[in-house]
Amino acid sequence: HPPPPVAMFSLALNSLAFNAPLSKVHMDLSGAANKVAPVVAAAALAVSATPVFAGDAGAGEQVFSGNCAACHAGGQNVIMPEKTLQLEALEEYLDGGVSVKSVITQVTNGKNAMPAFGGRLSDEDIENVATYVINQAKSGW
Repeated sequence: HPPPPVAMFSLALNSLAFNAPLSKVHMDLSGAANKVAPVVAAAALAVSATPVFAGDAGAGEQVFSGNCAACHAGGQNVIMPEKTLQLEALEEYLDGGVSVKSVITQVTNGKNAMPAFGGRLSDEDIENVATYVINQAKSGW
């Protein structure tokens, strides 16, 4: 059995580090790419399948002002005063904990007196406003 690709690569590096001529290092790297490529492809797919939330808080502020501020101005809640957008209240009441993902779920689906904004706002607007809300909550509004 030939050595695994990692061992062959390590051997090649060692030969370079000690100025050994590569002709003295007996290995076949031709199959290494075929063995490594599927692993790299799987890792890339796994990373790309994971949702990444990188909303634009500046755009989210605009969405908030136009859609949320009537009830949540300054991070407050005029309908249910204990359920504010302050960090402590989000920690206590927001399903899923304090995260952009949890705010996206709440804004999209609504809950209790809060209406659902899914279908009324784009996914991008919801992600942006969620980013804005989390940033504001963490900085104390």
